[in-house]
Amino acid sequence: MKIHVLEREILLPRSPEEIFPFFSRAENLDELTPPWLHFNILTELPIEMKEGTFIDYKLRIRMLPIRWRSKITAWEPPHRFVDEQVKGPYRRWVHEHAFIEHEKGTLARDRIEYAVLGGAIINRLLVKRDVEKIFSYRHHRLKEIFPSTDVE
Repeated sequence: MKIHVLEREILLPRSPEEIFPFFSRAENLDELTPPWLHFNILTELPIEMKEGTFIDYKLRIRMLPIRWRSKITAWEPPHRFVDEQVKGPYRRWVHEHAFIEHEKGTLARDRIEYAVLGGAIINRLLVKRDVEKIFSYRHHRLKEIFPSTDVE
């Protein structure tokens, strides 16, 4: 199974202690998910986020309805957490969210390890572009949610 890796980071002008609470609320995932995915959390809210928590949701990928179940496999506030797909469209999906203190705020880093049915060809033709587009949207939204307070 070929594992693909996507890494993205963004500097947010707040401390990890200010940023992490946003990510600790599962319902905020909707704020970071592109509307074209028609994302909907199925697990009853509010969800207590901790290691071992399962979250069920549905979405559409290329107009195909998908059910997805994630498990929080690491929970280390305010610095890091990991969610892993238990059931869903990928052969493997492990998403590490890291929040690293920086002199100008927090470096929020996403590291996704994923594998797809069909291997490298399907990834190159379809999946990689979609995943990159989703995380570009996510960073755009984070800039809106945590705007810079710098005056130039």
